[in-house]
Amino acid sequence: MTIYPVIMCGGAGSRLWPASRPGRPKQFLALAGEHSLFQSTVLRVAPLAADGRIIVVAGASHASSIAAQLADIETEAVVLLEPEARDSGPAMAAAAAFVQRLDPDGVAAIIASDHHIPDGEAFRQAVLTAAEEARRGRIVTLGVTPTLASSAYGYICPAGPGLAPVSRFVEKPDPDTAARYVREGFLWNSGNFIVAARTLMEELAAHAPAIGEAAEAALPPGETGPMVRLTDAFRAAPKISIDYAVMEKSDRTSVLPVDFAWSDLGAWDSVLDTGTGQSGLHIAIDSEGTLVRAASGMVVATLGVSNIAIVAEPDAVLVCDLAQAQQVKVLVDRIKAEAPRHADVPDDRDPAPWARFGDWMRTAALPIWSTLGVHADGSFVEALTLQGRPQETRRRARVQTRQLFVLCRAGALGWQGPWRERVETGLDRFLAGYVRPDGAIRNALNPDGTVQDDAVVLYEQAFALLALATAHAAGIQTDRCEAQARVMLDRLEAEQLADGGWRESGDHPFQANANMHLFEAAQAWAARGVDRRWDGIADAIAALALSRFIDAERGFLREFFDADWRPAAGDDGRLVEPGHQFEWSFLLSRHALARGDERAMAAARRLYGHGLRGIDPRRGVAIDQLDDSLKVRSPVARLWPQTEWLRAALNMAALTDDGERTQRLVEADAAVRGLALYLQPNGTWRDKLNPDGGFIDEPAPASSLYHITGAFDQVCLAAVEGLIESAPKGLN
Repeated sequence: MTIYPVIMCGGAGSRLWPASRPGRPKQFLALAGEHSLFQSTVLRVAPLAADGRIIVVAGASHASSIAAQLADIETEAVVLLEPEARDSGPAMAAAAAFVQRLDPDGVAAIIASDHHIPDGEAFRQAVLTAAEEARRGRIVTLGVTPTLASSAYGYICPAGPGLAPVSRFVEKPDPDTAARYVREGFLWNSGNFIVAARTLMEELAAHAPAIGEAAEAALPPGETGPMVRLTDAFRAAPKISIDYAVMEKSDRTSVLPVDFAWSDLGAWDSVLDTGTGQSGLHIAIDSEGTLVRAASGMVVATLGVSNIAIVAEPDAVLVCDLAQAQQVKVLVDRIKAEAPRHADVPDDRDPAPWARFGDWMRTAALPIWSTLGVHADGSFVEALTLQGRPQETRRRARVQTRQLFVLCRAGALGWQGPWRERVETGLDRFLAGYVRPDGAIRNALNPDGTVQDDAVVLYEQAFALLALATAHAAGIQTDRCEAQARVMLDRLEAEQLADGGWRESGDHPFQANANMHLFEAAQAWAARGVDRRWDGIADAIAALALSRFIDAERGFLREFFDADWRPAAGDDGRLVEPGHQFEWSFLLSRHALARGDERAMAAARRLYGHGLRGIDPRRGVAIDQLDDSLKVRSPVARLWPQTEWLRAALNMAALTDDGERTQRLVEADAAVRGLALYLQPNGTWRDKLNPDGGFIDEPAPASSLYHITGAFDQVCLAAVEGLIESAPKGLN
């Protein structure tokens, strides 16, 4: 018997306003501990899914919240996204149909996402007991032994002691009736069900056939990844709860009494009862039985009060007598009518991030870097202060070549600025000053044009080749570009290591990053079709990545290696950079398409998923470093990983469909908003975001524009392909 935990992630929790609102329902809030209720539920049921999978059913609008919260606890699940809410009957039917397709004998443990159950082990044992009964064709619900006569819950009348058939279900009673129910041995209805998928589909066919038919029709053919978007056929399902649709009509229902602590946290009084519901800074004098939740940066002080809840959000404050906690929903109805903006979470986000990104590139970034970012001799500035003043002590080759790449791509995208003139003079200056007599590219010049560092660095060779290929594609000095690239290709063939790959200079000679950029350059030259040897360079690096750079068991990419391309000793060998997971994902997927390589494409997909492990849901950005347990190693978040997240998300959206495409586009939207945090109105940018949300005060490095342009390239491609309607299709 295989158990498939199914987490029902619907509901608005309106009695927990102003913390819980439609755009941020209670299951995503930390109301009883450090994790949200949804995360606590996932962690509680995960051990039950040893042989199966965790399945989440939720509205499409909550896809990004679910993805971020799953990533935060490093847990995977299949998420069924409803195109619209149709109540618990259709939601459970969709989950049952999905489980039955995966496993005809599978048992679904259908669990609410927003309940507080501190004893996870007792809960799991109850589910296992119920699952044995479910395997025999029964629908088992967990009935909680009441601790008081509450009118906040529905009740179940069991037909006998222990695990027994259900005599009847009853709605939330008045207080007197609730007291009588408790005396007569009724149980609280927890809303959790354990049932074989086949059984539930049979009972739906018998009692509510339109629901089962709509649910089966709504499943897209085949599996489409971690996010499965139910089709519009789901909208045809009658909007009805599972209680009315099946449970009150079926003769196959049983109830298992349980006595572990349980609460549906339906109102603020029940949050107080958990003992862990307080949050924020509260200063109290002579205050008893008081629940206080203060927003970040706020202090709530109480004096001489008792039995009240004070919930302070940035835009709204609730002060409530806890005896009236169940009536907050009535208050919310008034708020919807008189102050509707505060009935939901205010959306202060940029309503047009894609268009604004295009405007910023066209009217700010490219103009400032093609004027103030260029020296009189045609070479490019290393950095600009946020006020647009040059600042540099050297002129590295990588900055010259990256800026050549940027301007060529700007021209290809239709920018009307002086890109061609800047490329012509910049390329002349580069070839005159940075090419050594042996044809290799030197590392850096002094600001006066003299040689500062004559070393041959693989990283610089790679970017020189990328710039030459991009200029060649733009039709600029094509003969010179080909000739220089040919000399460098000859050197690369002579220097290739016996086990594949190329050695870098410096403290980390065996590394993935320099080889990655050579991979990018080789792909660019292979696309020019002037020398088939570039295909061999690209193939060699792809093979090395698949066999050595990427962890064979877990699928993430390491940074540093020894001479045999095994992980380097110590912390160096444990380093995992989320930005490079995204970058390699993009490049490997392009290689996979060019070669028809399914193994490379599968690796690219896994790398993208590991990149998501580095997303900080609080700041909404990709951090710099993880270790090989995929735990945070450095929470600083530089600009460039945001661009690679954006590019990789859009690339993966183009390579997928249905539910997974929807999720990738949700992630791309989050990435473009994260990137926007760094961009300054005048075309410069901040580079390093600290864990506290503040930026380091330093000049904008010119080299970042290469990453920004790569992301913008993919935005324009996504717009052309119709993935993002509001995105620019170019720079004209």
